[in-house]
Amino acid sequence: MSKGIPPIRGMNDILPAQTATWQQVEAVARDLFAAYGYQEIRVPLLERTELFKRSIGELSDIVMKEMYTFEDRNGESLTLRPEGTAGIVRAGLSNGLLYNQRQRLWCAGAMFRYERPQKGRYRQFHQLDAEALGFAGPDVDAELIFLSARLWRELGLKGLKLKINSLGTPESRQLYRKKLVKYFSAHAETLDDDSKRRLAANPMRILDSKNPKMSGIIADAPLVTDFLDKESEKHFAGLRRYLDEAGCEYQLEPRLVRGLDYYTRTVFEWVTDQLGAQDAVCSGGRYDGLVEQLGGKSMPAVGWALGMERLVALVEQAGLASGQATPDVFFAMLGEDAEFKGMSLAEMLRNNLGGVAVECNAGGGSFKNQLKRADQSGAKLALILGAEECAAGTIAIKPLRTEEPQQSCEQGKLVDRVRQLLAADETDV
Repeated sequence: MSKGIPPIRGMNDILPAQTATWQQVEAVARDLFAAYGYQEIRVPLLERTELFKRSIGELSDIVMKEMYTFEDRNGESLTLRPEGTAGIVRAGLSNGLLYNQRQRLWCAGAMFRYERPQKGRYRQFHQLDAEALGFAGPDVDAELIFLSARLWRELGLKGLKLKINSLGTPESRQLYRKKLVKYFSAHAETLDDDSKRRLAANPMRILDSKNPKMSGIIADAPLVTDFLDKESEKHFAGLRRYLDEAGCEYQLEPRLVRGLDYYTRTVFEWVTDQLGAQDAVCSGGRYDGLVEQLGGKSMPAVGWALGMERLVALVEQAGLASGQATPDVFFAMLGEDAEFKGMSLAEMLRNNLGGVAVECNAGGGSFKNQLKRADQSGAKLALILGAEECAAGTIAIKPLRTEEPQQSCEQGKLVDRVRQLLAADETDV
């Protein structure tokens, strides 16, 4: 049998059985963002290519190799967003949200990178972003880490580990960059092709290499923390104190550099050993120069992004998924008169029983088939309406998850009876 037009490689359908877990994660995250004072912002999927060249770095792997970029009919270069922070900052500047203001914002949605698809890494992927703009101290760095740690706890996840580091200021990092170039140049004959290219463009990215043959050279490379300026040292010490005071466990990781050029000072990652090679679930850090870089006044900022596909996979693997939504009531209707009357009664239930889900049989079918559909739907009750019930002004109610017998109810008393039966079901649970 033909399956029609195949999907684009690396761009996956999220089917109803899994969508419930996505909604579960999103609902928990939405409540947590509100509890911490973060407001939702929604930004376009498409931005001018210049935005990402100026923010991520024109020579970065993302800009050079991974972005979906094209010219529109006016010849303007546009790009499907490969990450969320740049678009959020752009939106803040475009709409006057950053003028003499501080903002706590969050955003959710699809991102696009032309990468080799593998488990946990896709060409269309989804992120949750949390961004705090206008806050200079390590207290907000800690707040964002606490927020993410609470998200794991609210979802029931265990085993995620926090790694932290500081990259210092752009000035102190220039000193480190020179030292790094000198060190890796002395080992040029042992560098792989990616590292040779990065040596000229962004030598710090060599430290993030996943090539096992590079591990020995990287292990002996200079550490960025040895080049921190005094203010960055103080900031990093402050962050560690906040984490220590709150009992938030972490690991100092001096090789952690992050892949985007705009990071300064604090960088961090939450990692897991439960997803194979793609171990990072949530990553972030400070980007104090980005607002000015994109045309605004100098403003400190910090944020993180988490991969929804990886987080959903963790929830499912841990057996914590809530499962697909099911109706409370399934309406079986036999015959033309019953179908007209049944649809009206179903609307009456929805109008009077807020939050109660009613699924109606559609397209006819035998009594046996309709009851089979009712059982498969997961509903607690089946309402059965046929020619006999229509004539008598009654309706049959059949409990599907208990041993209680089928009963008859006057149609005018249906709302109260369904309410009683569903309330009793909840009490039994």
